[in-house]
Amino acid sequence: MKTLKNYVGQFHSIVWVLLIGTVLSRGSAFMTLPFLSIYLSRHMDLSPIIIGVTVGMSPLMATVGGFIGGHLSDRFGRKPVMLFALFTVAFVYYGFTVATSPGWFILLNALNGLSNSFFEPTAQALMADLTEKEKRMKVYSLRYTAMNIGASVGPLIGAYLASTSAKLSFAITGTVYLLYGLVLVYFLHKLVFPKVENNKKGTSFGDAFRIVKRDRALRYLIMGIILVNMGYVQIDSNLPQILEGTVENGVVIFSMLITINAIMVVLLQMPISHIAEKFRLMQVMVVGAVFMAAGLVVFSFVNGWVTAIAAMVLLTVGEILIFPSNSMMIDQLAPEHLRGTYFGAAQFRKIGNFLGPITGGFLLSHFQGQIMFWTIALLTLGSIIFFSIGNKSFIKASEQSAERAV
Repeated sequence: MKTLKNYVGQFHSIVWVLLIGTVLSRGSAFMTLPFLSIYLSRHMDLSPIIIGVTVGMSPLMATVGGFIGGHLSDRFGRKPVMLFALFTVAFVYYGFTVATSPGWFILLNALNGLSNSFFEPTAQALMADLTEKEKRMKVYSLRYTAMNIGASVGPLIGAYLASTSAKLSFAITGTVYLLYGLVLVYFLHKLVFPKVENNKKGTSFGDAFRIVKRDRALRYLIMGIILVNMGYVQIDSNLPQILEGTVENGVVIFSMLITINAIMVVLLQMPISHIAEKFRLMQVMVVGAVFMAAGLVVFSFVNGWVTAIAAMVLLTVGEILIFPSNSMMIDQLAPEHLRGTYFGAAQFRKIGNFLGPITGGFLLSHFQGQIMFWTIALLTLGSIIFFSIGNKSFIKASEQSAERAV
């Protein structure tokens, strides 16, 4: 009991509120978004490319919104940006329940991406603000684990609701986000935490953009993650369509794969992160890209449960290696007064989440699923080039900084 108390006590109370909120909100989101492409194909009779545009609109808006939201949180504080984003996401999901045309789904999913891109970098920046530097990798790993605890349950419920009442799943998700926002209002008001030093009189939006633009290591990191995301997003966009059309009980298999993915992350995130801490962050991300590409290649041969699970295992190991390391890398690159801006700039990686469904949808429309997976796997491997260049830039910048300090 004392050990548990000590473990909980090493992080600020607000951090735990955000982690618990992540479990609930991500669980409800995974109950709906992975099945959005199936819902649109069944009820709207749309082509794979249009479905790809609809699904990809959310990350497209996130590429712009993340930088803006992160910078606003540096200037005006984390609280107003986070609460505005949560309540807007709740509105979006309620909107899904009454949307009747593709245009409304595109518009609402765009607003969804914009709002989430405000919330995510701000929440990460707040966690970093309230956590000692040597414990931040553990916080990022816990956050990623929390996301996947929610994701381990959400798809199972979503698979059932996708066949019965998809609109009910939208309403449930909207309610969860609404309650999350209300609870956060209460705790941010009641709990006392160190005040984040705002940047109202310091860096302007234009200055912040120029600072980030000059950061070569950050630029190459984002380019690499864009390619990784193009591969990873196939799991939410084109894989469910392929499984539904080519494998018996494809929707059930898909929901189980998402759950397996989430459970693996929950069980393996901390031990794999502990091993990964002994290597350079960029090296860890390179290995992760190899695993993810291998998983995509195996998906091209899926003919049942066994091959599907094998593919997901490979892809999940890559995911565990890449994404928390990416957050830690952003934290190391960011100056203290621009942490929100840097985490926001990292949202440009979601260009990959926009291009991935469209590229995959195009390949799926003109070729077979196997060609699509092979092509996307090659693009994912291309991230290694950018990670390697970014690693060299980061080391060089660190050495120059050390020399100036002396």
